[in-house]
Amino acid sequence: MSDGMFRTASGLRSGYDPDEVDDFFEHARSVYEQGPAGALAAKDVRGVAFDVVRGGYVTAAVDAALDRLEAAFVARSRAEFVAENGQQAWLAKLGEQARTLYGRLGRPDGDRFAPPEGRHQGYEPADVDALCHRLVAYFDKGAPLAAAEVRAATFRARKGHNAYGEAAVDAFFARAVEVLLGVE
Repeated sequence: MSDGMFRTASGLRSGYDPDEVDDFFEHARSVYEQGPAGALAAKDVRGVAFDVVRGGYVTAAVDAALDRLEAAFVARSRAEFVAENGQQAWLAKLGEQARTLYGRLGRPDGDRFAPPEGRHQGYEPADVDALCHRLVAYFDKGAPLAAAEVRAATFRARKGHNAYGEAAVDAFFARAVEVLLGVE
């Protein structure tokens, strides 16, 4: 990744702050190439947020680059773990993470996640449950499912006690992405 790899949006459109994006990717490159393992991890890449400014970098391009960077850090982490502990230990680790996720998937539709706290907005349970069904098909039948599909999922907003709380859903699918990336 190099400076100038992203194009900017027109002056009338908003995009990610170029200085923040360039600084983050420069730091990520430095850590990936020379830094100690663990100085930056896939979850740090996934959790980064940039300010939105007029004429900033096109968000879709930056988001796609972040997805690739996250996958690179997962691959690096996997390679380091396998080198130290062996392939069987890696598969056992993934299996344990998958079993934890699968336990949540076994709950009935509408009951997989707690509602949002107070009057906060949450996610439409039917949308979330549909993606959960895809994960069940992946785990049970080996149906194809890519991390990018889970990462790109969107859910309609819903308020009230019949919604799923956003934080719990987001954390769950972030862990699902980690497992899927660990297998890819």
